[in-house]
Amino acid sequence: MEQGWYVDEEVIDADLCAELHRELMALADHHALDAAGIGRGQAHALRRDVRGDAIRWLDRESLAQRRYLEAMGELQGALNQALFLGLFEYEAHFAHYPPGAFYQRHLDSFRGRANRVISTVGYLNPNWPADGGGEMVLFDAMDPEREVARVRPTAGTFACFLSETVPHEVLPTRLPRASIAGWFRRNASLGGRVDPAR
Repeated sequence: MEQGWYVDEEVIDADLCAELHRELMALADHHALDAAGIGRGQAHALRRDVRGDAIRWLDRESLAQRRYLEAMGELQGALNQALFLGLFEYEAHFAHYPPGAFYQRHLDSFRGRANRVISTVGYLNPNWPADGGGEMVLFDAMDPEREVARVRPTAGTFACFLSETVPHEVLPTRLPRASIAGWFRRNASLGGRVDPAR
């Protein structure tokens, strides 16, 4: 909490990473992913000059997905118990970046305007080479020009950070890059409007 982010290697079980990687690659091979956009609701737009990945929301259909989401559920409980964050639910999607794809610097949530509290990224790529590109760069919340971490997208590596305050980007990848992006959300229901929507 002092720095607003966490990164470590070999956090996700190797066998689970392999199962999830196979599932995502099969979806990509069968053109079963959707081009990712930016913005929400009426502001949603496809901007390949900003973001080049394709996604598929996790739906618990496979055992591997259920195992990953159960692990995130345990993390949610631990975060709520330790930090009293009031995290309400977790949403996540597969993200596939083809060679050359990137995601420009951004925040996952605008301060005070959304309910994403903590962002997570779990990496699925086996044997990622040092020159493979596709690193996620985290920037200082107080000095958005200062890089504080560069995360290689190697299978098992896990990152989480504060959604409203930690700018980040994905550098151009040289190889197909596989990950799961997710968000712990706070319940922002107000005035009879359910958010998250069901």
